Amino acid sequence: MKERIYVCHTYYHVYVACLKELALPPERQGRATLVLSTMSNDFGNLQERAEKCRLFEEVVMFDEKEDSFFPQLAKYHTDKGSLVRNMLARICYTKLLGRLQTPYVPVDFRNYQDIYVFCDSDPIGYYLSYRRIRYHALEDGLNCIQSYDTARYDNRGHFALKAWMAARNLIFIQNGYGKYCIDMEINDLSVVPYPCKKYVEVSRAALADRLTDEDKALLLRLFVEDLDGLTDKLNQGAADKVLVLTEPLCDLETRKRIFSDVIEQYGLLDGSPAQILIKPHPRDVLDYAREFPQHIVLSGSFPMEMMNYIPGLRFRRVVSVFTVPNAIRFADEIIFLGEDFMDKYEAPELHRQNEAI
Repeated sequence: MKERIYVCHTYYHVYVACLKELALPPERQGRATLVLSTMSNDFGNLQERAEKCRLFEEVVMFDEKEDSFFPQLAKYHTDKGSLVRNMLARICYTKLLGRLQTPYVPVDFRNYQDIYVFCDSDPIGYYLSYRRIRYHALEDGLNCIQSYDTARYDNRGHFALKAWMAARNLIFIQNGYGKYCIDMEINDLSVVPYPCKKYVEVSRAALADRLTDEDKALLLRLFVEDLDGLTDKLNQGAADKVLVLTEPLCDLETRKRIFSDVIEQYGLLDGSPAQILIKPHPRDVLDYAREFPQHIVLSGSFPMEMMNYIPGLRFRRVVSVFTVPNAIRFADEIIFLGEDFMDKYEAPELHRQNEAI
């Protein structure tokens, strides 16, 4: 029986998995399997670097399939005209999606003592429930449920009934409501608007505070493919710098307008234009180097938290739209724009999900 396995869908998930491993006693480190799902993220050559990292015994790629990959599932997405018929269709969908995922699952999860899954809303959650395999869920992003409780939003309307059915494995609901989900790790319970009995608080800041200088150097080697190149970019231009964190918001043209406005509104320091650096989100496909050639564009293929571990790095200001900036320790000023800012660019109901629950 192997000890631990982590199913990750983003660079940030891998980062949290590393924090959890580094918090273990040294004799227990290096025994975990890391699974990288390619469903929504291009990990580049992270697998190769992770295999050289002392934290993982094995690194496996997972060709996880979205439900749209299976045309036979489409009929279950249509409204059947009544709650009972819709629930019967959902029961069928839940089991079928789990079964259809089976040929693509690269490991036998029954061989692991502890299974940790980020984004169990993805098909891996359906698969584990279909196979009746118990697992631990983890919060997708830092405090992400504070503004978007996906379990309740996706199941608004008769939520109590649906949660009862999920607890009996008739249907599947993510984030702690599934029968085979043991618990769900949340960064900060105090900011969660809707409680769930399976939530447990595991502070990610507390995990980061435990890191030694050696641990930080290990993380930089793992996540930053060209550390010298990154350092050169960070040292370019004026001393006073503003970092803009992008996200895959709206369509590409609207996204370009959003970050043009962000730079125009927040790119001045003491009345003068600052040196602007843009850190693309890993899933943001806008070509910022082409659209903003006058600014310095960093790689999107590492978690923003890595900049906490670059010695001497300091920004006068960091600006974020929706990325929760609580983990940032390299800035004098942090500006979080949030829903009010986004109301100018798209219908409020598209990003004010918790208000619709």
